[in-house]
Amino acid sequence: MPNPTHSAISLAIAIGIGLLIGAERERRKGSGPRRGPAGVRTFALAALAGAVSSYLKSETLLVVVAVGAVLLSAVAYRRTARKDPGLTTEFALLVAVLLGALTMQNPLLAAGLAVVTTILLAARERLHRALKNLLSEEEAHDALVFLAATLVILPLAPNRQLGPFGAFNPRRIWELVVLVMAVGAASYIALRALGSRLGLALAGFVGGFISASATIGAMGDRAKRSPELGNAAASGAILATVATVIQMFLVLLVTNAATCRAVAMPLLFAGVAAIGYALIFVALSPKTPTAHEPTAGRAFDLRLAFLFAVMITAILFLCAFLNQRYGNRGLFLAAALSGFADTHATAISIASLVSAGKLAPKSAVFPILLGFTTNTLTKVVVVFAVGGYRFALKILPGLIAVVLAVFLGMWLGTI
Repeated sequence: MPNPTHSAISLAIAIGIGLLIGAERERRKGSGPRRGPAGVRTFALAALAGAVSSYLKSETLLVVVAVGAVLLSAVAYRRTARKDPGLTTEFALLVAVLLGALTMQNPLLAAGLAVVTTILLAARERLHRALKNLLSEEEAHDALVFLAATLVILPLAPNRQLGPFGAFNPRRIWELVVLVMAVGAASYIALRALGSRLGLALAGFVGGFISASATIGAMGDRAKRSPELGNAAASGAILATVATVIQMFLVLLVTNAATCRAVAMPLLFAGVAAIGYALIFVALSPKTPTAHEPTAGRAFDLRLAFLFAVMITAILFLCAFLNQRYGNRGLFLAAALSGFADTHATAISIASLVSAGKLAPKSAVFPILLGFTTNTLTKVVVVFAVGGYRFALKILPGLIAVVLAVFLGMWLGTI
């Protein structure tokens, strides 16, 4: 038997849901003979009817109530279609019935959904204005492509190793495609919101925590399409490497504190070198928005996302081939090969050996930095392939300086 107190509370929540949604609709109902069909009382009764149907555990009654709400809405729509051809109120009435039914099973979820529904209803003008005035046709198209790639294709992609050497995982590769699109969109939003000088630098730094290589590729594409943004994009690309350094320090700290202490000085030198080089391009970027900065355009380049995924896949195949042909001949070879794909995975693997007592912390420094170096080579390939030679000439000295700083820090740590 259901608890009478809980049932009473759920019924009260259902009425509250109807009153909440109905109050918002009442404001737009108007007055007089041509007023809207449903207001606060109608929505409260609809939600209560849905809750009672659920309380009685009668699926037939719930269907009858829902169908009745649809039929009554259809009749009302026929009367008001000329004045207001929208179907928002009619669908909101059906949602109220369903949320009322949901309160008997999960009142908190129903209440939360009711609040979200009311916010959507109340934000009508803002949403319409944003879609019509703030988003261009290209931006709306890009948003739809991103949603399809994320919500449709990604869940359907097989999550298993395929192809020669088992190096091809469709889910992981498509995640890279989505990631590049996401970083490109983030940099585009930051560019429009904050301007090129701060926007691209911030987007590059934040994107580096997700994937520095993907961020560098996105910045290279931005610079190639808008050469006047080259310095700002370069600062974002280098700051992505700063994020890599910070993230590596954090994952090592969590995995094995002794390894983290052993690698701290090289990582500090690398971070300082990257920040210093990035600040040069921040200073060279225009302080005020230029006439060339876009106010509307494409948020990302889908071809770039595919190109990046193809390059990373090729690197993974090469690493798998070399590993199968020559075997895992020592820690250095394994660190170098895995570093091409992910420097953090390399660092975690080696730090785990230290935790297991199979490797001394000082002995872990060089293979970790070796993986860091080969990962930098991946970034170099991305820079030339995506950004072109002009952008590469800006980024390459910074990447070289970071690698040299890492090994300088390692050498000073041994003195």
